[in-house]
Amino acid sequence: MNYLFLRHLHTSMAVLTIAGFMLRGYWMLTGSEKLQQALTRILPHIVDTIFLASGIAMLVIASLNPFSQSWLVAKFAGLLLYILLGTVALRRGPTPQIRLLAFVAALSIYGYVIGVALSKSPASWIRYFA
Repeated sequence: MNYLFLRHLHTSMAVLTIAGFMLRGYWMLTGSEKLQQALTRILPHIVDTIFLASGIAMLVIASLNPFSQSWLVAKFAGLLLYILLGTVALRRGPTPQIRLLAFVAALSIYGYVIGVALSKSPASWIRYFA
């Protein structure tokens, strides 16, 4: 696979993963039973696996060590925080208020990660406003 294909695949999966998270978050906030359907529980894992695999494949093709680039370290750290907050928002939050707070925080962190990816800087969106 070439780098450009992987980049488009990675970007597409980034859009799908956040769209799916937002939809599942909406269902969580409204108490929808759709959150318990098999496809709702399985599909995000498939999308996220393709998302992660395409990112790793781009690193391999570009011969990049992710720990030698500060923006990649920031992106991975943001991704881990997004995942942790996402699990609190959709499953592990003990109250609706905590789930909502975790949901908003996860969306904010995802926005930060997108800014890091676009700017290739840990400063994320700040770079565009400075």
